[in-house]
Amino acid sequence: MTNAEEQQFLKELEKKLWTSADKLRSTLDAAQYKHTVLGMVFLKYVSDSFDIRRNELSAQFQNPDHEYFLDPEDFDGADGEEYKAEINTELEERDYYAEANVFWVPQAARWEFLQNKNKVVITGEIELEGKKIRSVGQLIDNALEAIEQDNPKLKGVLNKRYTQLQIDQAKLGELIDLIATIPFTHTTLSSKDILGHVYEYFLGQFALAEGKKGGQFYTPKSIVSLIVQILEPFKGRVYDPAMGSGGFFVQSENFITEHQGRIGDVSIYGQEYNHTTWQLAAMNMAIRGIDFNFGKEPANTFTQDQHPDLRADFVMANPPFNMKEWDTGLDENDIRWAYGKPPSGNANFAWIQHMLWHLTPTGSMGLLLANGSMSSSTKNEGVIRQSLIENDLVECMVALPGQLFTNTQIPACIWFLSKNKKGGTSAGGRNLRDRTGEVLFIDARNLGYMKGRVLRDFTQEDLNKITETFHNWQTGEVYENETGFCYSAKQEDLAKHDYVLTPGRYVGAVPEEDDGEPFAKKMARFTVKLKTQFEESDRLENKIKQNLAGLGYYV
Repeated sequence: MTNAEEQQFLKELEKKLWTSADKLRSTLDAAQYKHTVLGMVFLKYVSDSFDIRRNELSAQFQNPDHEYFLDPEDFDGADGEEYKAEINTELEERDYYAEANVFWVPQAARWEFLQNKNKVVITGEIELEGKKIRSVGQLIDNALEAIEQDNPKLKGVLNKRYTQLQIDQAKLGELIDLIATIPFTHTTLSSKDILGHVYEYFLGQFALAEGKKGGQFYTPKSIVSLIVQILEPFKGRVYDPAMGSGGFFVQSENFITEHQGRIGDVSIYGQEYNHTTWQLAAMNMAIRGIDFNFGKEPANTFTQDQHPDLRADFVMANPPFNMKEWDTGLDENDIRWAYGKPPSGNANFAWIQHMLWHLTPTGSMGLLLANGSMSSSTKNEGVIRQSLIENDLVECMVALPGQLFTNTQIPACIWFLSKNKKGGTSAGGRNLRDRTGEVLFIDARNLGYMKGRVLRDFTQEDLNKITETFHNWQTGEVYENETGFCYSAKQEDLAKHDYVLTPGRYVGAVPEEDDGEPFAKKMARFTVKLKTQFEESDRLENKIKQNLAGLGYYV
């Protein structure tokens, strides 16, 4: 199957699933329904993965050339009940699944069981291991609880609240039947690829459905990809202190895989305050087989740092913009505020300094912030920004176009900071020059395309243009300043601009093309045109008044 056919398969699948799932939403708002659907998608995936492994084992037990072969002659023959019983017994041995990194799924959590029983509990009840199951929600909660008990990695990760949902039990049963149609088997796509695509698509759709609130857990894929492409987290510790659903980790995995790297060379650390979003991120990692450390619990990054001793090689984040009252209970002399105490009314520079505190002496970081962070001088922000510049920590500033985010229209930018600009070998294997005292400015506001009525997105070509500009500047190879797009500034340039970091101040404006028409002649032409338009406007206004008068309205 070609890549185009794979993409077509995935597009048809996502459209069918979202359209159907959204119809079933009923009285649940998008925030609740997100966890309802994604929890069940996860359950379906682990069940299907278990069945795939089970079928593999069944074939291996009956294959004379395989080390797991069970000789029928040792029992009562290939068609005998004793032989079949032995195979079924072996199929329930957990070690066979663990060795293939497949979650063990107990009988009560297998999808076929849920499909068979959900119709029964709508009208009656069933008994499972001494427990009476009286609703579809309870049936699902019981399945998730059974999986958690048998898989310590998932302890506390699954959202077992289906019994409490204010949703028609018949609709919950319909949702089970809908998710049953997700085909986690394919000729060329792995089950993990299909699940990852469905999961990511649903996260994006829920972010749109939730609007402002939804964006708290979702960063557009293209923005995440851009930061990952620039930082190239091939090896070492990767940290996100405001991880949401874990998008940076997923794109890091994709990037490493695409560049023939080893996932095992990267260690994942994250933190998230919202409990259900913390669970969502953990599921997002579990379905991809990524080992992670998200701390012992969901917690506030500033007051309950889950990784106080961590020093990361790469830090990537999209923290909440302009967060207020973030410092309640914090010591004013917190060791993290090495470049100045951030104001209580805005956490932007608290995030920057928290991330810098967690960087190794050679680490790099990228984070999204509101544009105000580049120029604001209120309540110590200008002082902190100047200190960051004078300590040579700022490496690159990228101005982004508007309408990239589902949750805010606040203009945004990306800060890239580094603790080592003296040169050496990059994570991507490039020979970096000494960039001491230099800052690259990139104005990407004119890039991208409208992917819908209200949202803008980057093409891969846009991402490559920004990434290649940054990497060429780092190495000094084939880099040139480009008016209106990029400029390499010295610290003295920044001082002249009062340490404001807005790219537009440095890259300049693209000169307009001279069409050869003298200004006086052009002005006269425009004046005549404007006069004609005013006259037409007056004519139309009088016509409207006449029509309204005929209808009994007077203006």
